[in-house]
Amino acid sequence: MKLVSIRVLFATALLVLSIVFFACLKSNNNMNNTPPVSGLMAFNLATDKAVNITVAGNAISNYPLSFNSYTGNYLNVYSGSRLVQSYDFNSNNVLDSSTYNFEPQKLYSVFVMGTNGQYHNVIVKDNFDSLNTSQAYLRYVNAINDPSSPTVTISSSGNNVLETSAPFASVSGFTGVTPGSVTVQVSNGSNINKSRTINLDQQKAYTILLTGNPGSTANDSLQIKYVENGLFSENTHKGSSMSGSSATD
Repeated sequence: MKLVSIRVLFATALLVLSIVFFACLKSNNNMNNTPPVSGLMAFNLATDKAVNITVAGNAISNYPLSFNSYTGNYLNVYSGSRLVQSYDFNSNNVLDSSTYNFEPQKLYSVFVMGTNGQYHNVIVKDNFDSLNTSQAYLRYVNAINDPSSPTVTISSSGNNVLETSAPFASVSGFTGVTPGSVTVQVSNGSNINKSRTINLDQQKAYTILLTGNPGSTANDSLQIKYVENGLFSENTHKGSSMSGSSATD
């Protein structure tokens, strides 16, 4: 489940959440004594660890996540206040613990990030309810291991759609852009300077992953990758009908 070369799909299986995921939620909620569930996508952006992630003591996948890999789609977790823990796969030591309140029938992402003994679980709600179907949407996650706050710039057709300071472990909200080619750049004017151009499709949401260690020339070097969270549609649960996910280098 590791991210691969440019234009190579990370995962081939699609999860039709509008038809399957939320239909299952409705069905489950009608069953006596069956708690509601939420959707959780998990990422390992920690440069030097393979990790396992548990929610309320239950592993969310049957395999460890290596650096720059993720679960591939949204997985069912029970809603409510839940303890989220990340573990070092090799030692089984806890890297970080955090409690989060998962709302029923909502989608979330957890990003494990850090290096050299300092790790964090960053959990965010993937709020697709207000997205406009005429646009594409993207957000960034800054997991670059550096004390500076580099500037993240996203430009489309020569205009800056987003230009903001991004401290380590920050996750932006989704920003609407015109579908087509956009350029993503992260720079602090010194040891961080990386850019790439990607193509965005209408009615899709993307997460830009800014990862790595400045100055490294190994597998943990500075990288800009992106994940396609899925396709959203305008219906009763606008934006909740995410249809799948894939990732490219």
